[in-house]
Amino acid sequence: MSHKIVVAFGGKELQSARNIASAEDQIKVVKDLAEKLAEISARGYDLGIVHGNGPQVGRIMLASETSKDITPQMPFDVCGAMSQGYIGYHIQQALKYALNLRGINVPVVSVATQIIVDEKDPAFNNPTKPIGPHYTEEQANEYKEKLGYDIVNDAPGSFRRIVASPMPKKIVEIASIKQLWEKCVVICCGGGGIPVIENADGTYTGVEAVIDKDHSAELLAENVSAEVLIILTDVEKVSLNYGKENQVDLDKLNLKEASKYIEEGQFPAGNMLPKVEACMRFVRSNPTKKAIITSLDKVVDALDGKTGTVFSFA
Repeated sequence: MSHKIVVAFGGKELQSARNIASAEDQIKVVKDLAEKLAEISARGYDLGIVHGNGPQVGRIMLASETSKDITPQMPFDVCGAMSQGYIGYHIQQALKYALNLRGINVPVVSVATQIIVDEKDPAFNNPTKPIGPHYTEEQANEYKEKLGYDIVNDAPGSFRRIVASPMPKKIVEIASIKQLWEKCVVICCGGGGIPVIENADGTYTGVEAVIDKDHSAELLAENVSAEVLIILTDVEKVSLNYGKENQVDLDKLNLKEASKYIEEGQFPAGNMLPKVEACMRFVRSNPTKKAIITSLDKVVDALDGKTGTVFSFA
């Protein structure tokens, strides 16, 4: 009997260390990612994939804004849908090839996924989610003045645009995703999903926001009754005092410990915090389930219990 697993990774994990933003460079990175995902599938997991889109959707939006005098500017939700399409396309191609090499004849499909958010979510009054490229201070000030961006200084000498990050409430296409899951590897909730408001007449309206892909991945994992949620990032384990001389890497975290460290401010908002919160919510939903945070290159070892930070109920 196969087991269901949801694997989530950020948009920056789709970029190379050279940080070249071309489609060709992303394809090279995705091919390496696909090898790891195919290995997970080969171990008997029914695989669902959730990708981020922070750098990608930011570039799409910036291109749309820059060319607005030539062609109509696209709203943010449409830019998010565009990112789902091209990132999903890259993953589909690379993963299908990697699966074929292992003799796994399973289709790979991408679902343009809408996710309902609450229009009264307080996140709309407190943007925290970084998107797009890193700017110099001079560039950041220019975009803030000309385009009205909310900007945050997220690292020494580095500035990024931030937008609201409301919590996901419901996956609109969940029924279709469940049906596809039985026969396919499903790529869905890309970029955290296209954030929409549900109207009284049953229609949906897109809103300018980015849903954190970690929270959407957790919601998906619950909806499909997955046994494992694994969130990939650029570090092998969750750490206390990250980047300091007294940094401590954590092999395990239970709900009580994780809550304590959150109160202490150990996990930065918009970075490690949503990953930790998503893992906590998943194991809280069912104490028998497993949530793991680790790096892409260690994902198979983490599934084998050799590394990563494993979350438990108690």
